[in-house]
Amino acid sequence: MTRRPRRNHSPAFKAKVALATLKGDKTMSELATQFDLHPNQIKQWKDHLLDGVTGVFDDKPKAGKEPQIDVKTLHAKIGQLTLENDFLEGALAKAGLLPSARK
Repeated sequence: MTRRPRRNHSPAFKAKVALATLKGDKTMSELATQFDLHPNQIKQWKDHLLDGVTGVFDDKPKAGKEPQIDVKTLHAKIGQLTLENDFLEGALAKAGLLPSARK
């Protein structure tokens, strides 16, 4: 038995399958044969659709999730870059390559 290559289904196809499952006019095995999918995959998509349905009727606008900002990491990076700039400025000043050192 050969393995089938992994398939990526579009969101439209997933919605079509999940809605066909919700109609209830065909059994899970009939739908699996019709769409050439495993019944467990169809059930997962159906459950995912049912979980997300409540968001459709939500009165509050959906705010985009902002990425978490790690302030400690940013402060550490700022400190590192400041130290590197100071070091390079001192080295260039000693070498006489800075415009301020030529005065």
